[in-house]
Amino acid sequence: MDTEIKIMNGEIAVDDRGTVSFVNDFDFEGVRRFYQLSNHDINYIRAWHGHMKEGKYVYVSKGSALVGVVNLGTEEIKKFVLSDKSPKILWIPPGNANGFMNLEQDTRILFFSTSTLEESLSDDVRFDYDKWDIWDKNYR
Repeated sequence: MDTEIKIMNGEIAVDDRGTVSFVNDFDFEGVRRFYQLSNHDINYIRAWHGHMKEGKYVYVSKGSALVGVVNLGTEEIKKFVLSDKSPKILWIPPGNANGFMNLEQDTRILFFSTSTLEESLSDDVRFDYDKWDIWDKNYR
């Protein structure tokens, strides 16, 4: 299992039938379960949730989201914008906390976990949503 945060880039193919979004470099290595999250309102924050043993792959299937990742050892923060317009999968290795804010209405985020639910619950670390306040948008 890779110990570095990484992005797997995908593509969108369009023809007269419609579109296909894909990330062909994702091989589901170690995935034990998945779940989908969506928020009732735009700019809603769900954060911070971490694990020392569990890793997660993150994919936005609809809409867009600001995703934050914090290394629990160094508190180094990294921010990513994931969108269905530019398919990507974000790998969050063990030892990190994550959080997200949806940037569009009806955003849907898939999480693929390397732990079973039982394993995850015994490896759960939670912090207040504003412990690392990365949620300001950059207006351009």
